[in-house]
Amino acid sequence: MSSDTNTSAQLHSTTGVTGEGDPLSTNRAPDKRIRPWVSRAMVAYAFQQGDGALSGSLCNDAPYLRSAVGVDWTVGTRDGELEIRDETFLCGQHSKVMPLRYSGGIKVAGLMLRPGALRTLFGVQDEGMLDRIIPIERGGIDDDDVTGLFDPSLTPTAWLMRIESWLADYVQKTGAEPPDQIAQALEIQAFTDPNCVLSEFAERQNVSPRTVERIAKRDFGLRPSQVMRRARILDLAAQLCGVADMAEEDIILRFFDQAHQIREFQTFFGMTPVEFQRNRSALLTLSLEIRQARRLELLNRMEPGAIRPWMRKPLQTATR
Repeated sequence: MSSDTNTSAQLHSTTGVTGEGDPLSTNRAPDKRIRPWVSRAMVAYAFQQGDGALSGSLCNDAPYLRSAVGVDWTVGTRDGELEIRDETFLCGQHSKVMPLRYSGGIKVAGLMLRPGALRTLFGVQDEGMLDRIIPIERGGIDDDDVTGLFDPSLTPTAWLMRIESWLADYVQKTGAEPPDQIAQALEIQAFTDPNCVLSEFAERQNVSPRTVERIAKRDFGLRPSQVMRRARILDLAAQLCGVADMAEEDIILRFFDQAHQIREFQTFFGMTPVEFQRNRSALLTLSLEIRQARRLELLNRMEPGAIRPWMRKPLQTATR
């Protein structure tokens, strides 16, 4: 989702908080009807205390369909700054974080798409969407068809369910094909062992390394090595934010040495791991928690709805 420095006290979440008061989303496995295209469904409400703009960053290792209402976003995309308010948009994957300014808090519902689903659902090429955000109209959908599903009288979960039902109806109407299974296997490989050898992965899929390269570029917008590199960094970031299920030693062993770790981390986040942890951000924790929950469920290491390894009790729900 996004990250901000020292904003926990300025955001009052109604979709969950950590023990330290950082806002969290309600996130879960999607409606069964849309699981071939969607890996996670999320909704987050956090109301801003006071005026002024907050700053942070967007960070996705998956494409997204998002509806954001009642707040102003200014995102630094590959194409320059993009202003967003009361609309639904499609987000590509990231090769690095995007700077973000926003005011009014957070009111967003989204579907985390599987690699290649932008193409099979909306005819939008993942390779061309790297570090980009576009209005949903570019995918052939009238914005009001999705943004109009929001109703202030709905609970956050009810709003999310409306969006899921809309996509299920859309899939049935259009006959969209599920995305490539090799792309899905590559995503699972990144979660399982991002230090894998490409030739060994390709052999397990009964294809050539060249085929894996082609599919990765098409459905991730990145080379396989870049997909694995990003996974290592995001697992490390999750550990620094306290939402990882792996021991620190296991994550550190994925890097040649400390210099390699720092260099890789700076490339993605623009700061060292020490700086990142010192300025641990509320909303980046929210984003990484969604990713880690998705990772555990994809790897069948956690039952849906179970208490996650980094939690000693279910999500705390804040009251308004």
